[in-house]
Amino acid sequence: MAVGIVTASLPPTSTAVAKPDPSAHAISQYTTTSSRLAARLAIHTWNTHPESWFAWAGSRIPNSGSILEVGAGTGQLWRETPTTSATKLALTDFSPAMCEELRGLKDQVGAEVEVRQCGAEELPFEDQTFDVVVANHMLYHVNSPSAALAEFSRVLKPGGAAIIALNGMDHLDELLSLGEKIGRPSTIRNQARITAENARGYLDNVFGDIREERFPGAFEVGTVQPVVDYLGSLDDEGLDEIQVGIVKDVVGKKIEENGVFRVNKNMVLFSGRKL
Repeated sequence: MAVGIVTASLPPTSTAVAKPDPSAHAISQYTTTSSRLAARLAIHTWNTHPESWFAWAGSRIPNSGSILEVGAGTGQLWRETPTTSATKLALTDFSPAMCEELRGLKDQVGAEVEVRQCGAEELPFEDQTFDVVVANHMLYHVNSPSAALAEFSRVLKPGGAAIIALNGMDHLDELLSLGEKIGRPSTIRNQARITAENARGYLDNVFGDIREERFPGAFEVGTVQPVVDYLGSLDDEGLDEIQVGIVKDVVGKKIEENGVFRVNKNMVLFSGRKL
């Protein structure tokens, strides 16, 4: 989910499939727990836009027919996106902990829900199964975005929609720059192969009629603790006393001066159709 990203390599010119595997970062962060993702999602509480990211993105996703979300995490998107009994929802994640969270959705949404544990680069579904495939801030967790996108296309019906959310290189820059200063850099920021800036080079190989829309606003954080929690989630251990002291000093001064600690966001929703 929402993390900052820096320079990513250009996509390959073909969609040749690499060995399917989530990134080492994803394995270490998400296999046994959903708490790290929850700490990062808490920053969204301070969104200046009147809609949450999930409500805003969800309103742009066709909500009828068969829908697959790959790398669905905690399933928050579907707690804020209306579905009906006519919606058939398939949710996947490589993480057992995340899949356990997703199974809890079955009693919380109107749609029929199926949960599968799998990676994005090898989906356990037949060709041309889904009307819509959603990838919400997860493609930077895979070793081969091209392989994942090829799988998305494979399981989509002809003319089916792909909805893909990605961050830009400057997303959460104020927050992650502070992390760099206290020795908690974002691993994703240095390893991502796909970002909002280079996404078209990947997507044009697989989908047509591609459109993009940036989520407006920023995060204006009113207390220090969400920043401490976010930066603490970037490693296996929370921040130590010295690191917490630095964060409290930097963020506290910003809040004292401006009323908030402002964090800019660069979240882009791409949509396209199967070629």
